[in-house]
Amino acid sequence: MLELSILGFLYERPLHGYELKERIQALSGHVRPVSDGALYPAINRLVRNGLVESRTEPGTGAAPRRTLSLTPEGRAGLLDRLRSPKDVEITDGQRFFTLLTFLGLLPDPAEQAAVLRRRQTFLLTPASFFYEDGAPATVEAEPDLFRRGMLRIARATGTEEKTWLAEALAELDARPSPAAPADTPASPR
Repeated sequence: MLELSILGFLYERPLHGYELKERIQALSGHVRPVSDGALYPAINRLVRNGLVESRTEPGTGAAPRRTLSLTPEGRAGLLDRLRSPKDVEITDGQRFFTLLTFLGLLPDPAEQAAVLRRRQTFLLTPASFFYEDGAPATVEAEPDLFRRGMLRIARATGTEEKTWLAEALAELDARPSPAAPADTPASPR
């Protein structure tokens, strides 16, 4: 997700390494702090792969600053990653939130909707955190106070996310594709 965050923030505008780190940390917060030992090797990998360009500019103080920007290959690579996220980017909540941060960069509402449908399918698949004698635990039947709390929070969060996904998909489905002008009638199916 670090590389996706780097590409996503640089898609918006060129940034200095420190500014990029601040944005990534603001996105992931205390959940997944970003160390220089992880960030700068990831940036260097993206530079080596031709996705990010690094140039040195005079700093506001004495030290020069490194400005990072996306190459055309980096822009295309980011859009490809957004169109076809890995399964773990759909199923892991924190990774999905990172994906959502940049999903609006895809120009086609149908491509955005396809990603949201994958998440919706995942959320609609029955799952449980705990099993007792082969049966999934329910909030009401869970005797442990803390597990009961976790199940209640997960149910409430899941309910709200499913509601939002249905609303977002309805809105995206109503938007015209950029390939077809808005005044062109839709072809019959």
